[in-house]
Amino acid sequence: MAVAPAVPPRGLPEPPPEARAHAARLTARIAAEIDAAGGAIPFERYMELALYAPGLGYYVAGARKLGPAGDFVTAPELGGLFAQCLAVQCAEVLERSGGDTVVELGAGSGALAAGLLAALEAVGAAPRRYAIVEVSPELRERQRATLAARAGALAGRVEWWERLPAPGSVRGVIVANEVLDALPVHRFRIRGGRVRMLGVARAGEGFGWVELDPEPALERAVRAVEEDLGRALPEGYTSELCLRLAPWVATVTGLLGRGAALFVDYGHPRAEYYHETRRDGTLMCHYRHRAHGEPLVLAGLQDITAHVDFTAVAEAGAAAGMELLGYTSQAWFLMGCGLERHAQALAAAPERERWRLAQEVRTLALPTEMGERFKAIALGRGVEGPLAGFALRDERHRL
Repeated sequence: MAVAPAVPPRGLPEPPPEARAHAARLTARIAAEIDAAGGAIPFERYMELALYAPGLGYYVAGARKLGPAGDFVTAPELGGLFAQCLAVQCAEVLERSGGDTVVELGAGSGALAAGLLAALEAVGAAPRRYAIVEVSPELRERQRATLAARAGALAGRVEWWERLPAPGSVRGVIVANEVLDALPVHRFRIRGGRVRMLGVARAGEGFGWVELDPEPALERAVRAVEEDLGRALPEGYTSELCLRLAPWVATVTGLLGRGAALFVDYGHPRAEYYHETRRDGTLMCHYRHRAHGEPLVLAGLQDITAHVDFTAVAEAGAAAGMELLGYTSQAWFLMGCGLERHAQALAAAPERERWRLAQEVRTLALPTEMGERFKAIALGRGVEGPLAGFALRDERHRL
């Protein structure tokens, strides 16, 4: 079993001593599991431990992740426009479903929750309850602080769910912004026409890549992708596949008795995701606002993500009995929800604020920024379309 050592990318900031000590503890935890497994574990398991190992994983260990002092910035952190636009779509779903609940999965700093509540109240559609599902204790505390400071009396409508309620018990809208990309994924490689699973083994004091026999479910899934594409993936092709996506989507959408689930994330339809030119996959890491492609370093200190196969999301929704209500780029979704109108409403602001607003619009909507890389998809039950966010351009046919 050959091991290809991971080489830390140049230019990354050196972690402070306490962070290095934290990484060493998680590295030891992962190494112990590798030893117990006989020398290697699937990358999917490595990613799960690196992100979610109790008390040590990136999302649960307490380090600041968002904003200038963190590792990356999400759309709600840029300003209020994203929340104002999303509120248009949420209000429409709440009205059509007769719902009274908004559920947010992975609420980050709480900025989106605060912005959504304020924007929904402004149009007379404030939900009776706003439920947050969040795995990170540190982020839950930040969310409470953000809402206390920015949501006023509306903060009293927010609750945090430790466990999901009964299936079918929610009437309203479920929102997940940049959540799907954090689901652990398998990495695979085509070698001699066979599917090989990429695993993680020890390499010196760190970790390296190994090729393993695939789990049967992974091999079946890769072959199903090839069948859907109508072609075999070429020799050496390396990519990701998320076996957890379908059950996760089924669980989340299963909460809805009536309403819609809206997912916004970076990704592609399947034909683009597994295009021959994308032969090294989509795996990406973020550390101190630097993006790189090496997940086997900085264990517990960096975010690890993979782009989303939105065709798989649509298939998972259909299998769970959901209707595909729309799919489009973030730019077209936000424009359908009144991005230009919301921006113009702030045109009377001071010059410095207008400049910041222009920067926010560019980041959210330009193809070279978030506008085209991020997509929006809606799955619904008992809600008739068309929905505002997909009225200008609906690209369901690309899935």
